[in-house]
Amino acid sequence: MNIIGALWFRNIKIFVRNRIQLVFAIIMPFFFLYVFSAIFKTDNITNPVNYMLAGIVITTVFQTSLTIASSTIDDIVSGFMKEVLVSPVKRIQIAAGQLLSAATIATFQGIIILFIGYFIGLKFTSFFTPFAVIIVMIMVGLVFSGLGLFLAATVKNSQTFQVVVAAISMPLTFLSGAYIPLSLLPKTLQYVAYFNPMTYTTAFFRTIILEKTALTTEELVGEQLAFEIGDFVITPLISMVIVLLFGLVFLLLSTLVFTKVDFSRINRSKNKEEDIWS
Repeated sequence: MNIIGALWFRNIKIFVRNRIQLVFAIIMPFFFLYVFSAIFKTDNITNPVNYMLAGIVITTVFQTSLTIASSTIDDIVSGFMKEVLVSPVKRIQIAAGQLLSAATIATFQGIIILFIGYFIGLKFTSFFTPFAVIIVMIMVGLVFSGLGLFLAATVKNSQTFQVVVAAISMPLTFLSGAYIPLSLLPKTLQYVAYFNPMTYTTAFFRTIILEKTALTTEELVGEQLAFEIGDFVITPLISMVIVLLFGLVFLLLSTLVFTKVDFSRINRSKNKEEDIWS
C-alpha cells in the first residue's frame, strides 16, 4: 500500500504543479456550456443549463482520466519506470497507483466544475446527492483510466498516444449525448451511440446529479436518461451495470498488459526517433 500511495502522491503533485493545464481544464468546459446549452433548449429539456453542465462534468472526468495516462508514457521514456521496477515492487501495485491517481485527478477536476456550477444554478435538494455524485465520478475515473492505461501500455509512444486518445475521445464524447442530444443525431449515428459506453455513463450520471431517480420509465426516456431499443428499455440502473462491466474489462486488460510489457526495450532515444519518423 505504501508503494501505491507514493505513486499516487507523486502523480498528484505533478498535476498540481501544472497550473496552466488546470486552468484550461476549467475554462474549456464552460466554453462548451456556453456554446452547446442552447441546443438543449430546443429539445424539451426542463433545465438545459444544468442538463448540459452534468454532461460537461462527466465528460471532463472521462477525458481527464483517459489522457492522464500519458504520465505513464512519460515515466517510461524518462526511465523512472525502469528505476521503480528495479525495486521489489509488483507491477500490479504500479498499475494501481497510476489508476488511482488518474481517477483522483479526474474527480478533482469534476468537483471544481461542480463548485463553479453551483453559482450558475446547479442545486441539490438532497444532502446525499453530492456524495453520490462524487462516488460516481470516482467510479467513472477508474473505469476510463483503465482504458487510458491500457492504451498507454500498448502504444508506448507519447505522440502516437495523443493521436489515439484524440481519435477515441472525440467520437465517444460527441456521440454520448453530453454536448448534442441523441435525438438530434441522424438515425445511423443514434444506433452507433448505443454501442458507446459514454452514452450510458452520461445518462446514468445525469440521472444522479439532476436527481431524476424518481421519474417513471416513460419520463426517463423523454428526458433521454433511458433508451428505448425496440421493446427493451435501458434504464439508468442498467446503464450503470454496462459501465461497470466495461470498466471491469479494461481494468483487467490494462493491468494484464502493464504487467507483461517489456520496459527494457523502450528508451528515450528510441522514442524520440519514433516521434521524428511517425
